[in-house]
Amino acid sequence: MSHDNTQTVYRTTPARTGKMMIIMLGICIVGGAIFFSMWDYWISQPAPIVAMMAGEPAAPPAVATGQTITSNLTFVESDDFRVLAFNALIGEEGSNPTINMNVGDKVIFNVDNAGVSFHAFGVTKDTEGVTGIIPGSEIGSMSSALKGGESGSSEFVAGEEGTYYYICTIPGHREQGMVGEIIVGPSQGGGSSEAAAPTGVSHDFTLDFVESDDFKDLAFNALSGEDNNPEIRVKSGDEVTITSTNQGTLFHAFGIVTSPEDFNNIVMDSAIGSMSSALKSGESGSVTFTAGAPGSYYYICTIPGHALQGMQGSFIVE
Repeated sequence: MSHDNTQTVYRTTPARTGKMMIIMLGICIVGGAIFFSMWDYWISQPAPIVAMMAGEPAAPPAVATGQTITSNLTFVESDDFRVLAFNALIGEEGSNPTINMNVGDKVIFNVDNAGVSFHAFGVTKDTEGVTGIIPGSEIGSMSSALKGGESGSSEFVAGEEGTYYYICTIPGHREQGMVGEIIVGPSQGGGSSEAAAPTGVSHDFTLDFVESDDFKDLAFNALSGEDNNPEIRVKSGDEVTITSTNQGTLFHAFGIVTSPEDFNNIVMDSAIGSMSSALKSGESGSVTFTAGAPGSYYYICTIPGHALQGMQGSFIVE
């Protein structure tokens, strides 16, 4: 009786091993060169989500002054589409008018597309590109732009002094000339930064979490239309009750913040759930609090990323 103990043993040659090591070394060298050539970028600032998770202090809310400015802007184009602008082409009277306002003032933008190309609108503090668009100032987007003849409206309340820019948010259009300045000066004292004493007035609001089927769009109450992310206005010192039901599939939580990008700094003890104790599908929660200092706040889903996907609305304390 015999047994066949023969096993196949695979070997490679020293030459092939050397080539493999040279290739791996080359990949490491190239990768290292790319990484260190961008060192200034890596250390320039933390990624937004890292900064938010770190709990950086929230910016103070914009104290509403009650002053409202109406700005009518029209997208215009040259015949060859090389020059784009607002109201009039570059070099013509009225092109890209500068808007002057103070901290806490509100601008209402009425924007018309008088051109042929698609356009969209927003306000940013960034000096170039189409990033950093301030929530609430948007009209349209890259995926849902204004066609020729269409129009829309939005609002912007300045939270701090400085230069902002209203732009066309379609990539490349800002560089072709669709950009104007908003100069924001110091507050003129039109509002109070102190919370009022309790007024005895009570409000009840329902803000339910809703999602699109593909989870790309998130919102409160409705994905679009009149019920989408409704604006809430109360007086400082009023009692406010918020009730929220998770009508979606994802986990959600609620809070009022001074910036929709800062989900860590919830104000007025307005939280419903949290990242570690969120509302599951079908669950509901409620919170009652007193409206604080006058200003422009935001109610959001405090699960990271959800506010940026659309789960945010204006909470105005007058």
